[in-house]
Amino acid sequence: MPLHILPVDYQNPVHRHALVMLLDAYAQDPMGGGEGLTQDVKDRLCDDLAARSDAASFIAWLDDAPVGVVNCIEGYSTFKARPLMNIHDIAVLPGHRGAGVGQALLAAAEQHAQARGCCKLTLEVLTGNARALKSYLGFGFEPYALDPAAGQASFMQKWL
Repeated sequence: MPLHILPVDYQNPVHRHALVMLLDAYAQDPMGGGEGLTQDVKDRLCDDLAARSDAASFIAWLDDAPVGVVNCIEGYSTFKARPLMNIHDIAVLPGHRGAGVGQALLAAAEQHAQARGCCKLTLEVLTGNARALKSYLGFGFEPYALDPAAGQASFMQKWL
C-alpha cells in the first residue's frame, strides 16, 4: 500500500493516538532530547493544538500504520508583512527513515503554507543531525542569513 499523508483531525481518537505516539517516539530519540513526553503533555497536546487556528499537523500513513508526523505553527514575517510557517516538529519512525517519508511530510507542510499565503517555511535542526540536515537541504532549505558577511542566524531559547 502506498504512503498517504493526511491532515490530522485533532478530535479523531485514531489521529490523536498516532500523533502522540509519533511525537513521543521522537522525544525519546537522542535528536529529540532523549526523554519521552510527560503524561500531562500527552493528555493535553491534541486539545491544545485544536484550540490554535495557527496549528496544523500531518501524519504519514503506511498500510494504515502511522510512520511520521509534521507539526506546523504559523508565524508572521515583519520583513515581508506576510505569514510564515514554522515546521515545529518533524519525525519519522526509525524503520522508515530514508524512504521518502520526511520529504512527503515536508511537501505537505509546504503545500499547506502556500495555501495559507505564507512567504516561507522555517525549521530548526541540530547541527549534529546529519541525516535531517541532508534531507532539508535536499528539499531546498538553506541556512538563514540576511547578509553572508554578517554570518548565519543562531537559534536561541530561554525557558520560562
